[in-house]
Amino acid sequence: MVYISKVYTKSGDRGDTMLASGDTVRKHDPRIEAYGTVDELNACVGMIRLELSREPRRTGAEVVLDEIDAQLGRIQQELFDLGAELATPGESKLRVEEKQVERLEREIDAWNGPLPPLKSFILPGGGPVGTVCHLARTVCRRAERRIVELFDTPGQAVREDVLHYINRLSDYLFVLGRAVAQRLGDDEVLWSPGAT
Repeated sequence: MVYISKVYTKSGDRGDTMLASGDTVRKHDPRIEAYGTVDELNACVGMIRLELSREPRRTGAEVVLDEIDAQLGRIQQELFDLGAELATPGESKLRVEEKQVERLEREIDAWNGPLPPLKSFILPGGGPVGTVCHLARTVCRRAERRIVELFDTPGQAVREDVLHYINRLSDYLFVLGRAVAQRLGDDEVLWSPGAT
């Protein structure tokens, strides 16, 4: 259980912070960068959910919107577990597992099935919900780069399941952005190389 009685401690005023293990590191430490970016990603997923709540509940769309919101709510919980794992090197009981990666793969396949194949890259957009999905996707890719950097740092414990999960999540967010645009009737904008 987490208990927070005071928000500010002043202990980080000189650029240090404490990992969940009790170790003190600089705030730009690769581990802090990794779980800090995961936290930023979680905030972006919250923005997708906010945009979902603003969508009119048209007949037929409400079931899809509720399904997406439920999946994203679960993903937010998983991202907090992932952050806890990254903040507690080698010790966390909270962790992402391969079964969660497999569930993301099933969800990707389900959302991608009805979509037309891409003939070009798409520009971030596709309505308000789709746009925020693409924003979350780019933050997810940055979180992945930070986690890979940590994984490659000697002496830093990062399990491969973490790499699998964050990589698959960015794929999920890409497909979700496309799927929600299609389901809500928002146009995707294709990249036209050299068109300007």
